[in-house]
Amino acid sequence: MTPTAVRQHHPHAGPAPRVDRCARARDWAEIQERMLVPLYEAVYERLEVGSGTRLLGLGCGSGLALLMAVSRGASVTGVHRGARERLALARERLMPETWGTRARAAARLVDGRPQDATPATGEPAYNLVCAFEPIGCVDGDLEGLVEQLAAAMPLAEHGSLVVLTGWGPPERCSTSSVLRVAAKPADPERGTGNWRPARRDDLEEAARRSGLRPDGSGRVACPFGYADLDSAVRGMLSTGFFDGALDATDQEQVDKELTEALHPHQRADGTVWMPNVFRYLIARIP
Repeated sequence: MTPTAVRQHHPHAGPAPRVDRCARARDWAEIQERMLVPLYEAVYERLEVGSGTRLLGLGCGSGLALLMAVSRGASVTGVHRGARERLALARERLMPETWGTRARAAARLVDGRPQDATPATGEPAYNLVCAFEPIGCVDGDLEGLVEQLAAAMPLAEHGSLVVLTGWGPPERCSTSSVLRVAAKPADPERGTGNWRPARRDDLEEAARRSGLRPDGSGRVACPFGYADLDSAVRGMLSTGFFDGALDATDQEQVDKELTEALHPHQRADGTVWMPNVFRYLIARIP
């Protein structure tokens, strides 16, 4: 396998090469992001997302969830900070020249914070806010979600729905054993590599801290399936969960540990299959 990035720490070797963020973003869009399609579909079906929906997507990444909403007739705005490469792919998906004027007008992408996605003068407020980046994997992700919600809620109508998503219980997520690799070579001084198992009340706690009123929930099976170990390693690295491990050690070591952790999930035909359950919480803005 050709690594997507190399991080070496040899004496006198000079600065380590930077992660190829474009390749990592492409791996996310082409390999990993589709694993969450059942979650997006379940939420959109339950909420009857359609032509009357004005959706604000927090942490929109490369835009697959937004694209699915647009295909249902929704107008969407996606916001993500510090993910320029993923947003570039989202623009390719949502604003290609071959689309009609209506399709292009239905999508807006913002490289910044939620408050930077304020509707333009004369445009109606959002009536649905979705945080499809699942929490419950990294220390501080709950606090980060609460911060985003505090900035996003003033942009939506009173009574609007908010969707929060998270990892299911570790015993229902085969990928949990693989994600533990991210915690092994943690770098406490930089606060990286701080993987943690999901807690059963993560979403409820985020809603409580944000002043949201819970209005329903659900669980969705989202198996992670890959053509081979190489694809599985690339897909897992594209999540960003292992960046702290890469900083603390090197690419070769992380690839080795990831491959070992994935091996029990490899089937006889070479494919890799990991059943997982994700949760979503529907809440209302008072």
